[in-house]
Amino acid sequence: MEAGIVSYGAYVPRYRITPREIGRVWGADGDAVGQGLNVVRKSVPAPDEDTITISTEALRLALARGGIDPQQIGAIYVGSESHPYAVKPTATVVAQAVGATPNLTAADFEFACKAGTAAIQTCLGLVGAGMIRYGVAIGTDTSQGAPGDALEYSASAGGAAFVLGREKVICRVRRTLSYTTDTPDFWRREGQRYPSHSGRFTGEPAYFRHVTECARAMFEAVDSRPADYRYVVFHQPNGKFPQRVGKQLGFSEEQMRYGLVTPYLGNTYSGAALIGLANVLDHARPNERILVVGYGSGAGSDAFDLETTDELAGFERNHGRAVQYYLDHGVEIPYAVYAKFRGKIRMAGG
Repeated sequence: MEAGIVSYGAYVPRYRITPREIGRVWGADGDAVGQGLNVVRKSVPAPDEDTITISTEALRLALARGGIDPQQIGAIYVGSESHPYAVKPTATVVAQAVGATPNLTAADFEFACKAGTAAIQTCLGLVGAGMIRYGVAIGTDTSQGAPGDALEYSASAGGAAFVLGREKVICRVRRTLSYTTDTPDFWRREGQRYPSHSGRFTGEPAYFRHVTECARAMFEAVDSRPADYRYVVFHQPNGKFPQRVGKQLGFSEEQMRYGLVTPYLGNTYSGAALIGLANVLDHARPNERILVVGYGSGAGSDAFDLETTDELAGFERNHGRAVQYYLDHGVEIPYAVYAKFRGKIRMAGG
């Protein structure tokens, strides 16, 4: 493909809560849960933050880094499972906020945690066909788990925005493909406050089957093997799953190092793999190959064979906050403040 990533940006809310603090409230050994999930802490959005504000911050950074005129954007797609409105697109608000309206198409995507990677594939098609100059794909979430549920220890908030185009490409998309089945491992019906999940079933056959099959399909399609890639990024519902699947496929810890961000940010759902990719691009050098394999419950995986270009050398990666800043910083809050921020305290009859 001639199309690829022209610019990118990520944003993560500043507040954090630890598994120990969550476990303290529910009478559980939070440290043990955190170690089992390989999650040290997770991000928590402030009361005035949602997928719209997170998307806007990430996209503003991407546009500034790439020196891109928002009026040249032909499409904005926001992938999330926690859009603020049931009926009212997130993408139009983001487009208006960055000055991209009115001559563009916009839509919200939803496919659990792979909505962001699906948005990238759609933008690649439009850009590659010459229908638009730039397409924006965003993966972002502020999802949470029910009080005391296993998801509460990892479900967090954050997002990343990628601008796709054919000019000054810093990371070329060599190939993309997908693997999809009807596997009901995670769901939330209309009107339900918290999502439900199938426990261990969410790992096998859901996550592990889809990620491994999609990765192996990519190996076959481009005649590659793990050693051909400098970096690899997997979707990360926790810190354990991507490490395990990486080892199963033959990747080293060094190859997974920068792509694994969940231990210090939690599972940002649609933003997880994309924030991992943003961190990899923060550290990558020109002419290095990257494999990205996302996953979304329901279920499906999207894989991308990427290669950085010489344009990356002159790209303004030092403009704005790198992902490493969010991994290193954060303000820890107690469970009471977390519950207040996330609206977990509900008055009877309210």
